[in-house]
Amino acid sequence: MNSIDIIHQFLQERLDKTPSSISPEMTLEELGVDSLMLLELMFEFEEKLDIKLPSDVSTPKTVGELLTLVESLEKPTGH
Repeated sequence: MNSIDIIHQFLQERLDKTPSSISPEMTLEELGVDSLMLLELMFEFEEKLDIKLPSDVSTPKTVGELLTLVESLEKPTGH
């Protein structure tokens, strides 16, 4: 599972948003993601991707910013 899949699954389960209704330009606020939900989503990233988000990370405002943040922390997969 990758970061965009986690976002899609999270928003579908909690806010009934379909993946096709989500774009990188959309703000988390317009999707209905509040600060508590964002924190829950960050915990899911940490658990499912085995990453650690820094405590001083700036809060992403859009789906694209969130993806960029998480992907910058993902460990490269060795093939």
